[in-house]
Amino acid sequence: MADAAPVPRARRRRLAPQAHRSNALHPGAWWLWSLGLATAASRTTNPLVIGLIVGVAGYVVAARRTSAPWARSYGAFVKLALVVIGIRLVFAIVLGSPIPGTHLIVTLPEVPLPDWAQGVRIGGRVTAEGVVFALYDGLRLAGLLICVGAANALASPARLLKSLPGALYEAGVAVVVAMTFAPNLIADVQRLRSARRLRGRPDKGLRGLLQVGLPVLEGALERSVALAAAMDARGFGRTAAVPARVRRTTAALTLGGLTGVCAGTYGLLTAEGSTYGLPVLGVGLAAALGGLWLGGRRSVRTRYRPDRWGWRAWVVAGSGAAVAALMIAANSGDAGALHPGVVPLVAPELPLLPAAAVLLGLLPAFVAPVPPPAEAPVPERRRPRPPRTPRPPRTPRTSCTPRAPRSSLSSRTEEKTS
Repeated sequence: MADAAPVPRARRRRLAPQAHRSNALHPGAWWLWSLGLATAASRTTNPLVIGLIVGVAGYVVAARRTSAPWARSYGAFVKLALVVIGIRLVFAIVLGSPIPGTHLIVTLPEVPLPDWAQGVRIGGRVTAEGVVFALYDGLRLAGLLICVGAANALASPARLLKSLPGALYEAGVAVVVAMTFAPNLIADVQRLRSARRLRGRPDKGLRGLLQVGLPVLEGALERSVALAAAMDARGFGRTAAVPARVRRTTAALTLGGLTGVCAGTYGLLTAEGSTYGLPVLGVGLAAALGGLWLGGRRSVRTRYRPDRWGWRAWVVAGSGAAVAALMIAANSGDAGALHPGVVPLVAPELPLLPAAAVLLGLLPAFVAPVPPPAEAPVPERRRPRPPRTPRPPRTPRTSCTPRAPRSSLSSRTEEKTS
């Protein structure tokens, strides 16, 4: 029995090797996986399915998150999702809900409003149906935020910028800088709060917030200056000479393709546009890729050791796409299970087919390379000093001590001088 323990570990290591520079997963695969989960979360209001999607995203993040500073932003996105749910419930309670209900919870004092504000009320009846509807809506938005937070915690922004095509490099720099603002801000706040705790100073409350805010802004300014200097040193913004006809064709294909992508994505995210969403999205992607290929001729940027899109990246991205596609198919087939009713109030049930589709999102936790463990700082030990050898006692010199005899050379020199 003792020899059978290393067998599963060896199989797991063969399935998911240790991550290093040559086999690191492509950052675009993580974003496609998270966008697939976000699409699935947007197609349902069932709290059980949304909770399952959030659990899948959290498990993959816990299994494949590195120790980089930007990987700590997942907790901040979870807290932001909880805040969004609270704000949605407060709006439903204070401003009312359009959902009629018979289960009265409380009646708030209603504020009289002028005639031009008809349809808007502050206070009044708060029903259980309206609160539950607001909770379902807030959970859906929270699921979207958590899926995006998973992509921020798993994909390296610098590697994602390096993987962008040449036509989108300038815009990609702006997007990546905006994406790394929140993780860097969170890392700075955590570092400053821990430093204040070590010094015995308050790190909570209004006073701690004001004393931490100024160093955080100073660090953000220093990073922006360093980024500007690095971009200037690398020749950011240089372009090659391209004919005007190619530039006009590139602009038309890119703008038309991106418009088609937006229209197709909107059609996929809404229930009414499920018929035309996929064809429009395909045409838009084809046109956008053609425009990006032509626009890459203007870029004089080179890549050092580009990331490879291997079979593991295909499996990770395909798992997210499969979750989204199966959820869309289940929504068109049995929409009642994915959108539980609130009038009358019924307990939500977990549909089997959408739940099995969501579980496909766990494949990256077993296929993606395992990040190296964070090495704990080893305390420096002082080398022991060797024992001191005692010195021999010095003999006191007396007057009767005989002097050393003179050398023959000194005696000869004295004879010559005499």
